[in-house]
Parts: sequence; structure tokens; C-alpha cells
Amino acid sequence: MTQPTVDILLPGHLDAVGESPVWSVAEQALYWVDIEAPALRRWSMADGQLTSWAAPERIACVALHAKGGLIAGMETGVFHVRPGAAGLLDCTLLAMVHHPEPGMRFNDGRCDRQGRFWAGTMVRDMSLARPAGGLYRTDAAGLSAPLVQGLVTQNGLGFSPDGRTMYLSDSHPTVQKIWTLPLHDDGSVGERRLFADMTDLPGRPDGAAVDAEGGYWICANDAGLVHRFTPDGRLDRSIRVPASKPSMCSFGGPNLDQLFITSIRPGQPVGDDVAHGGAVFVTRPGVCGLPETPFSSTTSGQ
Repeated sequence: MTQPTVDILLPGHLDAVGESPVWSVAEQALYWVDIEAPALRRWSMADGQLTSWAAPERIACVALHAKGGLIAGMETGVFHVRPGAAGLLDCTLLAMVHHPEPGMRFNDGRCDRQGRFWAGTMVRDMSLARPAGGLYRTDAAGLSAPLVQGLVTQNGLGFSPDGRTMYLSDSHPTVQKIWTLPLHDDGSVGERRLFADMTDLPGRPDGAAVDAEGGYWICANDAGLVHRFTPDGRLDRSIRVPASKPSMCSFGGPNLDQLFITSIRPGQPVGDDVAHGGAVFVTRPGVCGLPETPFSSTTSGQ
């Protein structure tokens, strides 16, 4: 298959840790975060305008909220955030998280097809390799207890088109695995099953998206690639990105046929990262995505 063109939507050095792109169909705009700024960003397709709002603490993942604004996983909990005046976020705490260890925050998150918000936690200092992270669900009942535990660097959340399968990865160098879990109507999850082991593939499994055909797209951090796996776990294709640390991807555009890719700026950039580390990229991968389901405060789990 011909390698699609990957364009630079917004230039390098924009983000220190760009993450969690999410496309708003209603606004025809892309939202994402820079975890370490910390900031929420928005790019409008209509006029190309970039807007940023400062967050009061590290903001790691966002999803659309049915009542406007976004739902966000931050350091101390899950918040309803609304872009405000003077470049600041209006943040309302929905649920506080009780981390089992100090120095933790939320990391990767998104809504499932039913409108429940899922997000995982991690110890910020990855050099410690602490398996203290857990995966949480937020719904009308609030924040659940961790439904998956023992994660070092939780990542890779995605949901099959029918909403019955959850994808989850751990991107820490000591793990580098992707799993699937059955997702039940009541919001409970079944046993983890290995979907792909990336220890023998280029890159670590970072953030992900699922296309309308059920293909699982995951950023291969440190390798400058985005991989697509078929629903049965076969590596189907890879797209090269002109930055070593692509972090997460999301389908968007008027026809949901564009793949937006955030990236991380390395502390000591070399090669492509000198110009493009921290950029936001866009490509047309040849398949379409699905609209993101907004978080609904009326959706219940168990």
C-alpha cells in the first residue's frame, strides 16, 4: 500500500507532551492537551485558528461532554472543563481520585460508545517502573474503583465499532503490550487477553484510535510510526511520521477520513525532532473513523 502523505498541521515545539486529540463534529474542530504546559488546545478547521487555555494542574486526557465543554482526567481527579475568558479553563471537579502512591496522575482516556469516560493512571516518573496504575470508569454513579490494576504506563484506549471490545495498552519499556477486554452493557469488563506484543515491533504502544472497519491504530512512540492492526491482531500497515514520538491519534475532518496525530518533544531532540517534535500532524490513511460519543452524566455502569 502506498505510504500516505503526512502533513504538519501545527508546527513543532508547540507541545511538550501533546496528547488526547478528539474531534468535535459539531464544531469541526480538534481539541487536544499539552500535559506539561499544562493546557487545553483547540484548532478550528474553518479558519485555522489555534486557541489555548491554561489548566490549573496537569491535564492528561479529554473527551467531549454532552453538556458542552469537555470531561478531563487531570492529576487529582476527573473534571468538567469549559474554555473560559482570558485563556483560562473553568474546571468543575466531578470525582476525586485516590492514588495508591504519590506522584501520580491520569494519563490516557476517552469515552466508550455508550458515553462512559474511561481513563487510567500512572506514576509520573516512568524510571521508577511502578505498576501502581489503574483503569477507572466515570459515569452517572461517579468514579469507579479501578477495574484493571497493575499498569505501569496506561495507554492505548479504544473501543470497537459495536462497543463490545475495549483496547488497552501499557507503553512502558518493560511491558509494551496491547490487550483486548470484553466490555459489558453494565460497564464491567472481562478478562484481559493479549492482542499484540510490541516488544518485537518498532516503537512502544502509546495512544490509539479505532476506525469504522474495526482497525486499531496505535502510535509507536520512539519509532516515528503509527501502526494499524486488524481486529484479529495482525499488523496491517504502518505510517511514518516525521517525529520520533507520536503520542495519540484521532479521526476527524468533515468526512472523518483524516487522522490527526499529536506528538511529544524530546528533551534532547535530534533528527526530525529538532524541527517537528511536539507538532500536530494530519494524514489521510484510506479509511474513515467514527464520531466520538460525548460523555453523558445519565449513562450508568454497574
